[in-house]
Amino acid sequence: MAVTTISRDGIAVITFDNPPVNGMGLAVRRGMADALAAANADDAIAGIVLTGGGKVFSGGADIKEFNTPRAEQAPNLHDVIAAVEASPKPVCIAINGTTLGGGLELSLGANYRVADAKAEVGLPEVKIGILPGAGGTQRLPRVVGLETALNMIVSGASVPAGKLARTALFDVVVDGDVVDAAVALLKEKIAAGGPHPRIRDRKVEHDDAEAFIAWARMGVAAASKNFPAPLRCVDAVAASLKPFDAGMAVEREGFTVLLNSPESKALRHAFFGERAAGKIDDIGADVMQRPIDRVGVIGAGTMGGGISMNFLNAGIPVTLVETTQEALDRGVATIRRNYEASAKKGKLTDEQVEQRMALLTPSLSYDALADADLVIEAVYEDYAVKQSVFEKIDAVAKPGAILATNTSTLDVDRIAAFTKRPQDVLGLHFFSPANVMRLLEVVRGARAAKDVMATAMAMAKRIRKTAVVSGVCDGFIGNRMIEQYSRQAGFLLEEGALPQQVDRAMEAFGFAMGPFRMGDLAGNDIGWAIRKRRYVEQPGMVYPKNGDLLCEMGRYGQKTGKGWYDYVPGDRTPHPSAEVEAMIVAQSKELGIQRRAISDQEIVERLVYALTNEGARLLEEGIAARASDIDIVYLSGYGFPVWRGGPMFHADQVGLYNVLAAMRSYARGHRGECWEPAPLLVELAEAGLSFNDFAARKRAAA
Repeated sequence: MAVTTISRDGIAVITFDNPPVNGMGLAVRRGMADALAAANADDAIAGIVLTGGGKVFSGGADIKEFNTPRAEQAPNLHDVIAAVEASPKPVCIAINGTTLGGGLELSLGANYRVADAKAEVGLPEVKIGILPGAGGTQRLPRVVGLETALNMIVSGASVPAGKLARTALFDVVVDGDVVDAAVALLKEKIAAGGPHPRIRDRKVEHDDAEAFIAWARMGVAAASKNFPAPLRCVDAVAASLKPFDAGMAVEREGFTVLLNSPESKALRHAFFGERAAGKIDDIGADVMQRPIDRVGVIGAGTMGGGISMNFLNAGIPVTLVETTQEALDRGVATIRRNYEASAKKGKLTDEQVEQRMALLTPSLSYDALADADLVIEAVYEDYAVKQSVFEKIDAVAKPGAILATNTSTLDVDRIAAFTKRPQDVLGLHFFSPANVMRLLEVVRGARAAKDVMATAMAMAKRIRKTAVVSGVCDGFIGNRMIEQYSRQAGFLLEEGALPQQVDRAMEAFGFAMGPFRMGDLAGNDIGWAIRKRRYVEQPGMVYPKNGDLLCEMGRYGQKTGKGWYDYVPGDRTPHPSAEVEAMIVAQSKELGIQRRAISDQEIVERLVYALTNEGARLLEEGIAARASDIDIVYLSGYGFPVWRGGPMFHADQVGLYNVLAAMRSYARGHRGECWEPAPLLVELAEAGLSFNDFAARKRAAA
């Protein structure tokens, strides 16, 4: 980390370098402030160029300082921008690469800006539930216009500098050296004489600003009902029509309110949790990764085809193996059909469709996998089937190839033992549809080599997945927890609820889909097959019988036109079923249960706290490394509302004491034996601590 200054013909070129993204941490801010002061005190200097080292100008605040006192310690970002804006000598920012958040706000404080045409600029703060708090909402509208600024700030999207070349944001946009161009521009401006312009002195121009703001406010309110930040962004940008200092006061108030909002805390938790999930504590950057230049996928069904598309999208050749020509042709046709559908929507060109299909090699022979660096099986969830497949892979795969199972529940260590190279085997649990869902559970077997794990995590980034490491257990993180959620949903039906009430309550809480709609979409027979296995392996586990009865009626879900709900052909809209209601009521009677009215609050608490309790067990057992890992699984793969931060973060916000008290009250009711609290939850609740505190203790112990 360094801030350096060199003189070029009377122009001080200040470069700050804080890899990897030139975050503006305290040391950088101090270095910049000191360098600016020194340049202004040097009589030999006539102007100042400020630029970033490497290929990035600045990604904004240093994330290592988020939520710490150093983030606001003097000189804070406001202080540095004020120093740039008040400089008696003209300042030009040379934007050499990506410029986001505070980096763009810093540049807006300068007199002039020169940018590389390909540099991406933006204010993404809304994505973590806040608004630009260092003048971005006030200065950006003054140079790019009210509408463009509002769109950038409310969406948080970045824009290539070349697209803004005609605005007052940039004085010069170049394809060459930005520092050379900035030095030349400053010399020209100094020779022409002052005064040198300040953005704060400009006025926002718009033909009918009030009408535009009113229209924007209605649209944003409709699109962001659970997120307060976008509307606050509109308010702050609207304040740019006021005198500058008055607008800054509105921005500061909005920033402060949002920073302390539960939604922003949840979004920041998710932001940092996703980054933490990509790190494995005992695997450092020194562990060499294995090359992944070609991938093999076994099974051309829905899952295998979706998995293949992830690699084809990343430009990685895929060999797709099936047992019959019919199944292979059907799988390849589905992949093409998916790509052609994307092309019709304008997401791909016809040329890109053909480029991706050209990377796919269909085959009926395992021998075609001989040169694959990674082989992933996506076949039926049965140990005998898995054994047959892995023995064949083991016989043909080259030494050093990584062998992965896409199992969602089975024992990865047992599967690894089907090979002579268990150190090369791991689980890669993709979620359906695999070409769409972001989550990837990377299951670490007991003998999986460190370089195998490092390679898998890097590969996940390459195919744009959010990877979370899980230890080996039945169901891993996500499915082990969802089983408890589903059990509680079934018990609620026995006690008096109906599927539509449970789904409605969970969707009002914020889930994308309630448990019964989710079951109909995924296929109720999948859960039925898992329960049949559980009845043999875990005979002491109590399950509600209504799910089995449903499947015995042939109601598997949308694929059969009936599940927990009835469906009309060609329409996925769920309609309450009289047949299902009669089955549920009859089951309650058979169990001797007097049905009762159940509140939505009870429904939400029982289902969400069932997730939390099982999550606590996963932490105790070391299956999940961090509570935030569990939250990322649920935010990325199970539709948990992002503004609530995940089941573990939500429990922390409610207070673990309150969560435990609610669980103990439910333990006095029907199937109360299913509410034994996890020892870790009890320990933390009684100590007044949170899952976040538990993570901090683990870090300190390590």
